[in-house]
Amino acid sequence: MEETEESNIDRKLTPKARSFRGRTNPHNHQYHHQLLQHSNRIGFGFCYQNQYQTYPALLPLPPTIPLQLTATPPHTRNQCLRSKTHSQKDSWKQNSPPLATSSDTQVSNISTTPAPDVIQQQKNGLPFKGRNGRIVIGTPQLLVVARRPDSGGIEGPSISLLANHFLVQFDPLQRIFQYDVEISPSPSKEIARIIKQKLVEENSITLSGALPAYDGRRNLYSPIEFQNDRLEFYISLPIPTSKPLLPLGETTNTLEKQQQVKLFRINIKLVSKLDGIELSSYLSKEGDDCIPLPQDYLHALDVVLRESPLEKCIPVGRSIYSSSMGGTKEIGGGVVGLRGFFQSLRPTQQGLALNVDFSVTAFHESIGVITYLQKRLDFLHDLPQRKARILMSEEKKEVEKALKNIRVFVCHRETVQRYRVYSLTEDTTEELWFRDRDGENLRLVTYFKNHYNYDIQFRNLPCLQISRSKPCYLPMELCIICEGQKFMGKLSDDQTARILKMGCQRPRERKAIIDGLMAGPAGPTSGNQGKEFKLHVSREMARLNGRILQPPKLKLGNGGHVRDLIPSRQDRQWNLLDSHVFEGTLIERWAIISFGGNSDQKSNIPKFINQLAQRCDQLGIFLNKNTIISPQFEPMQVLNNVALLESKLKKIHRAAFNNLQLLICVMERKHKGYADLKRIAETSVGVVTQCCLYPNLDKLSSQVLANLALKINAKIGGCTVALYNSLPSQIPRLLQHDDPVIFMGADVTHPHPLDDFSPSVAAVVGSMNWPAANKYVSRMRSQTHRQEIIQDLSTMVGEILDDFHQELSKLPKRIIFFRDGVSETQFYKVLQEELQAIRVACSRYPGYKPPITFAVVQKRHHTRLFPNETNNSSSARNQFANENIPPGTVVDTVITHPKEFDFYLCSHWGVKGTSRPTHYHVLWDENQFTSDELQKLVYNLCYTFVRCTKPVSLVPPAYYAHLAAYRGRLYLDRLDYSSLTRTTPILSRAAPPKATPLPKLSENVKKLMFYC
Repeated sequence: MEETEESNIDRKLTPKARSFRGRTNPHNHQYHHQLLQHSNRIGFGFCYQNQYQTYPALLPLPPTIPLQLTATPPHTRNQCLRSKTHSQKDSWKQNSPPLATSSDTQVSNISTTPAPDVIQQQKNGLPFKGRNGRIVIGTPQLLVVARRPDSGGIEGPSISLLANHFLVQFDPLQRIFQYDVEISPSPSKEIARIIKQKLVEENSITLSGALPAYDGRRNLYSPIEFQNDRLEFYISLPIPTSKPLLPLGETTNTLEKQQQVKLFRINIKLVSKLDGIELSSYLSKEGDDCIPLPQDYLHALDVVLRESPLEKCIPVGRSIYSSSMGGTKEIGGGVVGLRGFFQSLRPTQQGLALNVDFSVTAFHESIGVITYLQKRLDFLHDLPQRKARILMSEEKKEVEKALKNIRVFVCHRETVQRYRVYSLTEDTTEELWFRDRDGENLRLVTYFKNHYNYDIQFRNLPCLQISRSKPCYLPMELCIICEGQKFMGKLSDDQTARILKMGCQRPRERKAIIDGLMAGPAGPTSGNQGKEFKLHVSREMARLNGRILQPPKLKLGNGGHVRDLIPSRQDRQWNLLDSHVFEGTLIERWAIISFGGNSDQKSNIPKFINQLAQRCDQLGIFLNKNTIISPQFEPMQVLNNVALLESKLKKIHRAAFNNLQLLICVMERKHKGYADLKRIAETSVGVVTQCCLYPNLDKLSSQVLANLALKINAKIGGCTVALYNSLPSQIPRLLQHDDPVIFMGADVTHPHPLDDFSPSVAAVVGSMNWPAANKYVSRMRSQTHRQEIIQDLSTMVGEILDDFHQELSKLPKRIIFFRDGVSETQFYKVLQEELQAIRVACSRYPGYKPPITFAVVQKRHHTRLFPNETNNSSSARNQFANENIPPGTVVDTVITHPKEFDFYLCSHWGVKGTSRPTHYHVLWDENQFTSDELQKLVYNLCYTFVRCTKPVSLVPPAYYAHLAAYRGRLYLDRLDYSSLTRTTPILSRAAPPKATPLPKLSENVKKLMFYC
């Protein structure tokens, strides 16, 4: 009998109930993995009535977790109002500071309050156990995340804006009754919602006439208390089945079709009575700073507002999709793009707000498996015409990888059953035999001919194995992919371009789509649940005033005619015509190697060398017109052979007497061997590389050459631009020329969603010059699979501080730390662990306790800002004819956190689509920045990015950390994890193996910006 996802509904009624606690991915809400099943139909006429939703953690901030810090008391802003204020003295030596001894490194632990009894011990000043079981004696201070230092910034002219935040009005006195729901026997996700709907329809009196909201798991929320705290119901549902009589679940032509009535027992128990008083107090400006965000009530409201959309659409993470929102679009490779919307409740300065945004994601196309493979895999493009085709070993691996964990249904008989693909059979369909219930061996192709009068066509292909514990086979040609399954594979460049184009709307169009969603039949305001719970969601976007920060004056090289400038163009870009880079490098020993290319392309290499050298000279960069050896021409196949590639690179390096500064690599096309080339060059050989493609050299322009020159200059040790007015002159209250400051960035990159074993890679970068602060060194480490907390942060920060001291003969007076890639649910854990790690790194130097500012940088959010065309003057409307907000737009009121120190800054010019501002959230601020000071600092830094002549969207330390983490990922990408790929469902997978360490960087490149 076939194992199915729905087979559990045929089990005997038992008191044992299913736990509906869903698995969530805390790392990235938009990549939350949930495969769904429904209709037998081919196509995308989605109208999902009863989907069972697994919610990831809510996007609004988690409760404020008190942190204990028994040493280095912070400044007032980071303390609860009842804490005392302390000042900090800086006591570090300026020349050759000795490393601290082991006794000096006993820095206090930062840990969360474990339990009420421990809190009581702390209040009484009694010893208590800290992290790792260490005993901490004394009364630690209760600390909270940094509070907003003022009422917001004031610098810059005002601009009237709209934000896709919709005010939610709620009655604080409205009680919400939370009930725990147990259903037995365990239903499928689809059936669970049907049961809830029927229960409400048939038991209105017992449920006091309420229309409760159901989260699809164990929680039922009602605005009215039921008649009893404990209720038991029995619900019968007609479940259509085709009762399997034979092996493989196949039935004879006389199918035993029946409407089997299933009886379910539902136990409902009151577990909590919630109200909105705490949430109202949290949102009010007069509320106590130490009140935590009431997550239970907020989650209840979130379930209420999602109830109606979930009845009609496909949920994926915190987004909801439907073909009724603009249809589907093929993006190639058996994948379609589907439009939908994201929604999340957020506490803001204007009150509780619903963030709603347009969203697009990729789904598997609901087509036959054979057609799917034909579209998905290039080597099977002619599969329908070659029915006798046999899969080679590597091809079979690719097919299995493409189909694993996809849900399918069969088309040769009527059934509602769905099957998950676990693997492929070892034997081909032609060779497969099975034993029936009588113990007789049957040949699979004969069985289908006898029972269905169907001749298997693709006999040399394996079958789908749809059970992990016993042989259950389905021929590929009889299977169709169920619709509504999010595509979790890696999209190709072409697919990515198409999906991005689907979601690339100009601001006016995007705003119209969002407004349409709010008023639509499947939007957040559809249905009656809101009225039941006395909720009112505005259909008008939040109105607010932002400010436009002015661009800084920039300093260029002394050799050019133009030596300083203020970016005055609307897009804030500048060009380097008649200008030199601020610091040009001297590149005397370099070489060029070519992979592939036709004869015409290869013949153009000398011309390319000459043009690049000339463009470098125009920019104030010296590039020797003569390479150390003649250009080397290799076939593309060399990139497939790691040992051969390494020998070729080392040969070139030896020709330069092991002192090669630069190797330019020209490739015929993109190739996976790029990762090997970078790893070998930067770890084994010790040379900086710059790769480019022949197609780009065929259309050489001054701009292409300039872009190459800027990247090469930055990698070798130069820099493009500096601030004319240094940071100390702009923020004199905090920064001084003689007291260097270090800017650090950190990021963690995780493996692909379907990869359960590869390590994550963490990177930390730090500025090495002051006051220019435009050169950075990096450190990279692999760590436990999908671990977001940087495990080796203390060591990496310590090494960067050592490098800083070597460069400047001083330790930094202040540390400004930008952390990328953290979701709001992880803020407190990251702060708790990583702030402590930074302090441990500093403690290696006796008495060194610099004030630290720790800010999280977020790009993956759904807040969008639109110019308010009705409120702006005619001159402003003309200025923003592009419709995107201008570079320098900053917002720190209305839609920001009610108490904490955060702001949105759009530092770049949006060329395509709608600009996404970067969200900066300060978790810790011992430097006591004002809003204006920190916003100006971040915006000015965005002009110093070395790869381009325009302000970038992300503060450079975070940007460089992202690039460095990606480079570390490249080092691991070519390792073979295929033997460890997922073969079991998510819920039963084994723990990931120990992280493979990254190869050690060569000393020649370690201190260079090779990653940019």
